[in-house]
Amino acid sequence: MRTVRIKKLTMEAFAPYGAFASIIDPKGSKLGAKPVEFYRDMAQQYLGNDNTVSYSACVVEKRDWIITNAEYHNHCCEAIICLDGDYLAHFAPACPEGEYPYDNFEVFLIPRGTMVITRPGVWHQAGFPYGCDEVHILCALPERTYANDCICIEIPEDKRIEVLDEVIE
Repeated sequence: MRTVRIKKLTMEAFAPYGAFASIIDPKGSKLGAKPVEFYRDMAQQYLGNDNTVSYSACVVEKRDWIITNAEYHNHCCEAIICLDGDYLAHFAPACPEGEYPYDNFEVFLIPRGTMVITRPGVWHQAGFPYGCDEVHILCALPERTYANDCICIEIPEDKRIEVLDEVIE
């Protein structure tokens, strides 16, 4: 079984997969001053041909850090926000249909309160709580994406990936 180390979430390292922004510790351009500051246009989520965003909750419990499955969406981005804990999430670049990027997965440490947006075609799937027993995640996708634009795979046992508890830059 291949192993991977955890990467710190940086703009440069995550750029091949999408974008992110801290919602609870925002930086950048803003309108207004304390007590009300509005941080505008922090990240964008492409919805494809749909104009309805659907919000879903995903509750992820502690389990072995072994990547066993992955998914992607052809026609839209997916946005997630880790609400109450840090989170390990795996990503691999888009590839042609019928090919699988087993050797290209990377794992990022997503801090609590950070919104991550994956590009169309980027492989991802429910990750792992980091330093806690469970995390609650808000997912934003076009309505019914899980039913009409979600390509899922179970990773064969000999291609599964173990995540090491070691954070690198």
